[in-house]
Amino acid sequence: MNKQIIKVAVSAAIISNASFTFATNGDQMLGVTATQWGMAGAIVAAPQDSGAVLMNPAGLSLLKIEDVRFDMGFGFLNPPREANGVESDSNLYLVPSGSVAFKINEKVTFGMGMAGLSGMGVDFDDIMSAAGNQNVVTTKQFYKIAPGFSYQINNKLALGAALNIDYQSLAIDNAAMHLPQNQVYGTGVTLGLIYKISDLMQFGASYVSEQSMSEFNWNTTAGAYSMTMNAPQSLSLGIAFTPGNNLLIEADVKYIGFSDVLDQVAFDTPAGPTTMNFGWDDQVVFALGVQKKLNEKTTIRAGLNYGASPIGPEDVDNNIGSLAITESHLSFGVTRKLGKRVDGSFSYVHALSNEIVSDSGSGNTIELEQNVINFQISYKM
Repeated sequence: MNKQIIKVAVSAAIISNASFTFATNGDQMLGVTATQWGMAGAIVAAPQDSGAVLMNPAGLSLLKIEDVRFDMGFGFLNPPREANGVESDSNLYLVPSGSVAFKINEKVTFGMGMAGLSGMGVDFDDIMSAAGNQNVVTTKQFYKIAPGFSYQINNKLALGAALNIDYQSLAIDNAAMHLPQNQVYGTGVTLGLIYKISDLMQFGASYVSEQSMSEFNWNTTAGAYSMTMNAPQSLSLGIAFTPGNNLLIEADVKYIGFSDVLDQVAFDTPAGPTTMNFGWDDQVVFALGVQKKLNEKTTIRAGLNYGASPIGPEDVDNNIGSLAITESHLSFGVTRKLGKRVDGSFSYVHALSNEIVSDSGSGNTIELEQNVINFQISYKM
């Protein structure tokens, strides 16, 4: 009887407090380089740097390199957010990225990239109505290494594939449990194609499989905890249009299968197995990016990105710290030629503030906006 009471209490506390993900489209970043962020993530049909290996590896064939291209960069994510009117104390995160492409011959281009693609965390001191210390402090990181290649079938069609080697870390600290930072590894694949419809238009598609992760295991003074958290599959389709005057316009639509991995998550605790009922829905994201080459040295970009929050009012109570609710994003970017073979790029993205109130009558409210800046240095020859 006592064990059953403990199990129910732990389950309720876990569902309310074990929240650990947020980023931009759900818990997914818009891109991995300043170029991609500047286009608001509309990059599947006309990738422009070696970071394509992480998003659509077929794009490696379109880089117009003789031998090699390097793209190294980093970004800062600033996500002011609140839960029940309490601000999180952690508001700045570093997001690194790096990629390279080698042209093997006229048909084959090899690439490899590494970037942070989702995660971060929250640090709330006391957000629950119950008396006492009701803190929610979480950290999640998801990084991906992707060796891949593209193959130019003919002058119209390029195909690509990449192996995903994943690293994921997670820590949860709240009134119910104290789980220190732990890490797991996983794998998946990314497949892509780009088809040139005409001299003015081309089509792109990319599929990222569900990332199969190994099991988290925590040994604590209260006993052993364990869980498995995979990353979602996604499918992206895009059309790129080049009407002339050094102008590029791209429109993408992306499906992210959150419900397969973040609807219900099995969780084993010292009191027995339970379930985290996060209730995340699948997300459809629309992105529009525009790029204009002003002269031989300067290119500017701007974009819009929208995806309805995967967390609805009915799920707020189970996602008090999961502030993955931003929907509308505005982007700006610029690339400046710094030398014969070197470019520098910068991007800024602002995710408009979004607030969701629980429809259960609890009054629980979560709110988030975001600012993201990225810097990139590119070398090609």
